[in-house]
Amino acid sequence: MLSVVGRGIRLSGALRAATGAMADTLAKVPDVEIDPEGTFKYILVRVKVKDGDVHKDIVRGTKSAEYHNHIFEKVNPAMEALGMECKCLGGGKIEHNNTEKKLRVFGESTAFGKADHSVSVEKLKSAFGDYEITWSDDKK
Repeated sequence: MLSVVGRGIRLSGALRAATGAMADTLAKVPDVEIDPEGTFKYILVRVKVKDGDVHKDIVRGTKSAEYHNHIFEKVNPAMEALGMECKCLGGGKIEHNNTEKKLRVFGESTAFGKADHSVSVEKLKSAFGDYEITWSDDKK
């Protein structure tokens, strides 16, 4: 039996650079991409560097999605192309009133369950700082 105690793992320069580059790529992924107006489905997605621990949560929503999984089916391949892995943390709906600068987050996804709307709202606040943003666990 071989035991190694007290020795740190050293990453080669190339591996360390690649890991840093992936974290940089992850940092460039927008936290929020939603439609500019209307009521639509949204999902909260955890994106992480493949084979790594670095991750962040993103919000994606669009009127063009009939079901929540249609959003994930677009997000996942785009993130995989960047070397990332995705996991849907849940979904709901967003009511976006651009004129009044209001966002309301509510509801749930049948396929993915309810997203943690409080997390989604924090992401939305970073992108829409001048908006009134509310959320509820109501389904409508």
